[in-house]
Amino acid sequence: MTAKNIIIGMLSAQVLTLLGFASYAVTLTTLQHEWSLSNFQSGLIASTFFLGYIGFVSLATVLTDRLDARRIYLVGVSIEFIGLVGFAILTNGFYSALFFMFCIGAGVAGTYMPGLKILTDRLKTGELTRYISFYTAFFGVGVGLSYLFSGVILKAFNWHYVFGVIAMGPLFAGAIVYIYIEPLVDKKWQGNIHFKLQDIFPLHRWKLVWRNQESSTYILGYVAHSIELFASRSWLVAFFIICGTQSAEVFVFNGTESSGLINFFGVPASIIGNEIAIRMGRKKWIYIVMLLSTFFGICLSLSIGQGWWLVMAFAIFHSIFIMADSATLTAGLVTSTSDQLKGAAMGLHSMLGFGGGFLGPSIFGFILDLSGGQQQPIAWVWAYVSIVIWGCFFVIYQLLRKKRVLDIV
Repeated sequence: MTAKNIIIGMLSAQVLTLLGFASYAVTLTTLQHEWSLSNFQSGLIASTFFLGYIGFVSLATVLTDRLDARRIYLVGVSIEFIGLVGFAILTNGFYSALFFMFCIGAGVAGTYMPGLKILTDRLKTGELTRYISFYTAFFGVGVGLSYLFSGVILKAFNWHYVFGVIAMGPLFAGAIVYIYIEPLVDKKWQGNIHFKLQDIFPLHRWKLVWRNQESSTYILGYVAHSIELFASRSWLVAFFIICGTQSAEVFVFNGTESSGLINFFGVPASIIGNEIAIRMGRKKWIYIVMLLSTFFGICLSLSIGQGWWLVMAFAIFHSIFIMADSATLTAGLVTSTSDQLKGAAMGLHSMLGFGGGFLGPSIFGFILDLSGGQQQPIAWVWAYVSIVIWGCFFVIYQLLRKKRVLDIV
């Protein structure tokens, strides 16, 4: 199978596995009213997706150092399908929603980084960082389509159908990988695998990864990036709904359509951002992007009550600068880690990054409750500040660490 076909196949599969990513964000307001949830509870359900991801990602990625990642991927799509179908037909409140969101997150954990490992195991020629940038950027394509498709289904039917119909996505993704991605035949992929605790939590290997200052820098940056990114994505539809009710102007698109459109701007931002980083220097680019993301996130929060075009402009710029360092952070980790530790490094990177994703939506919802609730514009300002400030903390920490090193020298 040619490199081009492998890339096309994995990008298509990734989009399909992510169609359920924003389904809860689209239905959040509906479910909040139906189940009488607080903002914190609503945010906690969104966060549980990332808890499921964290719970499975380490085992999934470490096993890709021993098994063909294709096998892990097929398990992942099966778990995700079960989670989406379960949410559609068995969920009736807060606790059952937590369980099935956990399953959905665990399923995505079995596809996202293992999917990247499928690429890196099979593509040994060409510019690897560009393949990685396209793969990570297409996360935004899947999320954008998730907003749009979920919104269309919700408008036509109800929230049960949103999760039920979207469940077909991981099934088709599994079919693509099973049919079009050939298994690896190298000896290291054969034989029995014995599960041990250190397979799930490979502390020794993680210590080796963390001792590499380059690797730990990109992992910390990814955590700060993920807190902001996933909190924003979880609450963006609700934010647009409030903007629509507070503005004197009629919005051109509704909340789900606007959110879906915004996410597509993140795709070229991630790819172009990686190209800029190659020329400028990865760390310098990451610092600039994180500070600009903070600035536009706060501007967005202050735009409640303004016209649709101004809200969209700030939302687009915020999305662009959230995503402009995404591929750079992942590519930086991959290129700074030895081949023997890549699986463990990717697992730690993804686990801690999505740990940030677990914290982000809950922090946002908690601050929203604490500051007066969704109907108070100032509450949205404080909620956004609580998730964009982490990028600033990361930049300050890295600059101080660099200064200490220079002082010692």
